[in-house]
Amino acid sequence: MCQVGEDYGEPAPGEPTPTPRPSREQKCVKCKEAQPVVVIRAGDAFCSLGAGPGCKDAALEDGNRDCFKAFYVHKFRAMLGKNRLIFPGEKVLLAWSGGPSSSSMVWQVLEGLSQDSAKRLRFVPGVIFVDEGAAFGKSLEERSKTLAEVKPILQATGLPWHVVALEEPRLDPQSLASPPAAAQTEALSQLFCSVRTLTAKEELLQTLRTHLILHMARAHGYSKVMTGDSCTRLAIKLMTNLALGRGAFLAWDTGFSDERHGDVVVVRPMRDHTLKEVAFYNRLFSVPSVFTPAVDTKAPEKASIHRLMEAFILRLQTQFPSTVSTVYRTSEKLVKAPRDGPAAGDSSPCCLLCMCALDVDAADSATAFGAQTSSRLSQMQSPTPLTETRTPPGSCCSPGVGRVQGCGQGACRREDPQACIEEQLCYSCRVNMKDLPSLDPLPPYILAEAQLRTQRAWVLQEIRDCLIEDSDDEAGQS
Repeated sequence: MCQVGEDYGEPAPGEPTPTPRPSREQKCVKCKEAQPVVVIRAGDAFCSLGAGPGCKDAALEDGNRDCFKAFYVHKFRAMLGKNRLIFPGEKVLLAWSGGPSSSSMVWQVLEGLSQDSAKRLRFVPGVIFVDEGAAFGKSLEERSKTLAEVKPILQATGLPWHVVALEEPRLDPQSLASPPAAAQTEALSQLFCSVRTLTAKEELLQTLRTHLILHMARAHGYSKVMTGDSCTRLAIKLMTNLALGRGAFLAWDTGFSDERHGDVVVVRPMRDHTLKEVAFYNRLFSVPSVFTPAVDTKAPEKASIHRLMEAFILRLQTQFPSTVSTVYRTSEKLVKAPRDGPAAGDSSPCCLLCMCALDVDAADSATAFGAQTSSRLSQMQSPTPLTETRTPPGSCCSPGVGRVQGCGQGACRREDPQACIEEQLCYSCRVNMKDLPSLDPLPPYILAEAQLRTQRAWVLQEIRDCLIEDSDDEAGQS
């Protein structure tokens, strides 16, 4: 990729990279007439009406051009038009975090709904904001201050909006109207405090946030969810997920559409915009945004895999400006495997947290999970030898034996919540959950789903021997 000693015309180590500035002789790459005011990449300079009074007057003399805005809007509309996944009248939930990319996405939708738009957007949007303050240990006063900045922006959009806390209960849709109880806030705070590494915290936060947004979408009748993932952010995410062992799911995690959740599809219409373009657009056209601290705010570069990969990509981008676009174009070539799971109408297992297909063979003892399972089973007491006779559930262990310690049979393993959850996680999620001392603090809806899946699998195993299967001859005669 890079050869030592070659001259790329780059500044010496330690020197800042100079920002290219349009010269007076340079013209806009689109209209070839107006003086450019925005440089996206080397050689890609655009004029814009939003660059100031002087530039606005000059652009008006040239025919009221705004080439940068036209370029920016076209990329957003082209991404939606090329994929054709959102239909007229469909309800779409816009996931707004307050950051630049998601704010720009909401602004693009608002402009697309206006009467002045050449091709109006035909779907019905709504906006959701997730308050994640409990995961960071923020006080009620700090969270209230953030919501005081968020709500006026949501009200100004004129769209239906929802503000929910990360600790909102997810079992009863009627409970969404009431704020979370103090016990739920404390439970979520303790959950994140118990996680050992920042990498696992970021993955867990992303999972819980996605679960809540999907739950709200289902509760209010939205069939699509839009996220503001930019090209730069997706390039960082692709490299991060490779390091986290999620290589099998890159097409779902970074593609335009994500259908793993079945009835609700996640789309990423901002995936063609770089963070630099987003920053220019928000600045020129006064797109409002709100800064909300993240779990890795002020964290050192090597605090987590996410932070390390972000610093690596952005530093490489400053030296080689095609880095982000190269990684992004690579992600476009990834092909999704045939969907097996709830969305396809079958009973193929999927990960309890990320909802991707299970990519770990439980029978393969060579995997990390196989070694972990063998270690746990070896610690179990076995007061009686295994026989061919089936033992009723709960009667094979002597009284007083704890959940983890038992005879090791299927019935005892069903009583071990740690094993029940871990065997329903993909490889990446299992590795992350190793940084959680106990899985008991997980939200109740996750524990309930794990128990339900385990019970269904046990019942299916119990009745499988009693099922009558048609032979080949009988199937041919029928």
